[in-house]
Amino acid sequence: MKIPFSPPYIDDDVISEVVDTLQSGWITTGPKVKALEGEVCELTGISNALCVNSWTSGAILIMKWFGIKEGDEVIIPAYTYSATALAVLHCGGTPVMVDVKDDFTVDPEKIRAAITDKTKVIMPVDIAGLPCDYDPINELIHAEEIRKLFHPTSENQKKLGRILVLSDAAHSIGATYGGKPTGVLTDITIFSFHAVKNITSAEGGAICINLPEPFDNAEEYKTMRLWTLNGQTKDAFTKSQGGGSSWKYDIVFQGLKVNMPDVCAAIALAQIRNYKTELLPERKRVAERYHEFFSKKKWAQLPVIEDAKRKACDHLYALRINGITEGQRDAMMVSIAEDGVSVNVHFIPMPMLTLFKDLGYKIADYPVAYDNFSREISLPIYPQLTDEQIDFICQTIESAYEKILVNEAAV
Repeated sequence: MKIPFSPPYIDDDVISEVVDTLQSGWITTGPKVKALEGEVCELTGISNALCVNSWTSGAILIMKWFGIKEGDEVIIPAYTYSATALAVLHCGGTPVMVDVKDDFTVDPEKIRAAITDKTKVIMPVDIAGLPCDYDPINELIHAEEIRKLFHPTSENQKKLGRILVLSDAAHSIGATYGGKPTGVLTDITIFSFHAVKNITSAEGGAICINLPEPFDNAEEYKTMRLWTLNGQTKDAFTKSQGGGSSWKYDIVFQGLKVNMPDVCAAIALAQIRNYKTELLPERKRVAERYHEFFSKKKWAQLPVIEDAKRKACDHLYALRINGITEGQRDAMMVSIAEDGVSVNVHFIPMPMLTLFKDLGYKIADYPVAYDNFSREISLPIYPQLTDEQIDFICQTIESAYEKILVNEAAV
């Protein structure tokens, strides 16, 4: 049996939506993108959502909009995909990495200890579909001693008057925290619609704008939309809708070119309409079947898929194996692959990657991140998996673990 890790969910609805776009004669940013933004708002309860061509470009846009520059610090977890830090570097800022908790999410106490008078943004990262513990993070930025440290250097920083909380929710669309959906938990939230995500547009993302007063979120949406289009006052769709002076435009600031095309939005549009009723429950079915099997194995450490505050959207099933080394985990993965099951690891902590090692980050400073990584195996989790396939995956993991024990006994 051959089981891929994360194939895209493409059904007749997706195909029809894409074909409709192709036949419409309009494939770049237009009505499909606007419709997708509306669906994101409905799913999350947010009033303003802006689609972009990737999570990374969305994060760069927000940090440029907020005025991040050389000398500014952005606090992020060491345990995340590199894009979280790369977005900061692209804006000239300094990523300040902190350790995580046993559940993979960033440790709020480590965040507190890392705040300086250069801190402009805190970027918590939801891992595997599980939200961070946002209450202590949101309380932290409002604490008087923390607000006194904040020194604004841009108009939007002055307007906010404190550290911005930018949620890296690339994994967590559809998850909840305290009964509230991701998207409304912090000042700004960015989802990813990358090919392997719960909802995909092949490449893409969405920025959820939830800024407090005196910001007008509808106006900020309009401004950020200009950011996606090189600072141009009219998009191509608007310019194409009539004659007269409709072609005239202006460039009002140095923006980016990170808009989402309609042909990509069409894929996500078909998926998001069925997300809460079909796709999300099917992912939950897979996660619960894994839980049922691995909860009986003393050597298995189960991921958190639900607790008193949080309900994950089951983007990944991040299983950890108790009592093994990184090398043994790697050997298990080889065995699993030989049996036809594709698995993965999420993630290699950034301080272990060449770019960040060269910048002076050391994995020894992040012991929990390393421990989580060294024992983690991400299992396939998607709606198309049958119960028979899930059982085969479970048995394959157990077989690989038993091989490790045999090899250890031989030594």
